[in-house]
Amino acid sequence: MGKPTGFIEFRRELPADRDPISRLGDWKEIHLHLPEENLKTQGARCMDCGVPFCHTGKLVSGMASGCPVNNLIPEWNDLVYRGLWREALERLHKTNNFPEFTGRVCPAPCEGSCVLGINNPPVTIKNIEVSIIDKGWKEGWVTPQAPTPRTGKKVAVVGSGPAGLSAAAQLNKAGHTVTVFERADRPGGLLMYGIPNMKLDKEEVVLRRIKLLEDEGVKFVCNTSVGTDITAEQLTKEFDATVICTGATKPRDLPIEGRQLKGIHFAMDFLTANTRAVLDENDKAGLISAEGKDVVIIGGGDTGTDCVGTSLRHGCNSLVQVEILPKPPLNRAKDNPWPEWPKTYKMDYGQEEAAAKYGDDPRVYVTTATHFEGDADGNVKAVHTVEVEWAKNDKGQFIPKNIPGTERVMPAQLVLLAMGFLGPEQPLLDALGVERDARSNIKAEHEKYTTSLPGVFAAGDCRRGQSLVVWAFNEGRGAARECDRFLMGSTDLP
Repeated sequence: MGKPTGFIEFRRELPADRDPISRLGDWKEIHLHLPEENLKTQGARCMDCGVPFCHTGKLVSGMASGCPVNNLIPEWNDLVYRGLWREALERLHKTNNFPEFTGRVCPAPCEGSCVLGINNPPVTIKNIEVSIIDKGWKEGWVTPQAPTPRTGKKVAVVGSGPAGLSAAAQLNKAGHTVTVFERADRPGGLLMYGIPNMKLDKEEVVLRRIKLLEDEGVKFVCNTSVGTDITAEQLTKEFDATVICTGATKPRDLPIEGRQLKGIHFAMDFLTANTRAVLDENDKAGLISAEGKDVVIIGGGDTGTDCVGTSLRHGCNSLVQVEILPKPPLNRAKDNPWPEWPKTYKMDYGQEEAAAKYGDDPRVYVTTATHFEGDADGNVKAVHTVEVEWAKNDKGQFIPKNIPGTERVMPAQLVLLAMGFLGPEQPLLDALGVERDARSNIKAEHEKYTTSLPGVFAAGDCRRGQSLVVWAFNEGRGAARECDRFLMGSTDLP
């Protein structure tokens, strides 16, 4: 490395975010940037560790360890330290089609497995990554690279989320003619409607990359549901191969007393309608507003956090986030060693904003809802909860058990269910007749991505179940490689 002692000399430094209170007045991205000299210093902290776990991309104890798209992290850290930004961008694009997305929304399992992180704060990999690509766009280094010649093969990609976009980008790079079908009014899938604008800007970041893909030859067909607007038979007849990337969009419900009350919504319905209203200021159809309401969010993951930030920007009256799991420790527990993903306590942007406004983290832990209470007009007015303890059942499985005497009533005129997803929606899969596994996901082996139908591949959450955006990018690239091999007999795609 350029600075062998950098990890000793320099401390971890991240750019400041915009002030939590002031940013609640808009939907702009919350992150600021470090000066280039500071970024060089951070790149110098990469320690020439010999075995760089940061880019291994493995599952350890069921969690991501290292970068799932196998970014060449030590290489571009060194190049940033040396001031060779364009070369750093070239290294980054070798493994990652969309570093401006992962650099903003990925939880950075690379940093969790950084060797320096064993006994010091890890290298700021995620921030360096997004700084490289943002500089690339600013300097005009990111330009359309249309392939020549074309192969004459046509591929349909169903779904324009993370897996679909990476599959389309790679297949187009191989010279195939790619058409991406998207049922929403804009391409991007989860990146467009599942992640709020303050976390990932739609016009300046998402649509900018999609426009580049279009300039490279990828065709996007929106407002089109495969299985309805275009039949499965048409798809298989008109295209030489198909890659299904529909995600795992079936939300987990909470079938307790009072679930039918008005004012109880799935988180993704809330977030999707809000993003559409942000993009189309005059389109308030379907908008679920938290303005002036007591909001209870059930679920403590990223989607729950996005509901927190969105509700605060609406001007909610109060906000509580209910989490059934225990509060994580401040530091790694003994049963959570490096290079596993560190299950430690942190406040994400939404909780930081709530704490700035109300004085404390809005999350309540080891708590579950028991029933919803309504008013005379059928609207939800309160959530009844109880604390739980996790204990083993007769099969040795940990399950939550209610603790008597810990009941609580939370006022709520808006309840958002953010408890994750159960798998892909089934109508399209039924229409295709594709085989599924025991969890209702499309049955296709990892690294092969071939379904039970010849020429039909599956990638992303519809194959592996709910997972990280960066795993979807990994799978989209892998499915493109195997699809190219199917079409051409061999492949040069990584």
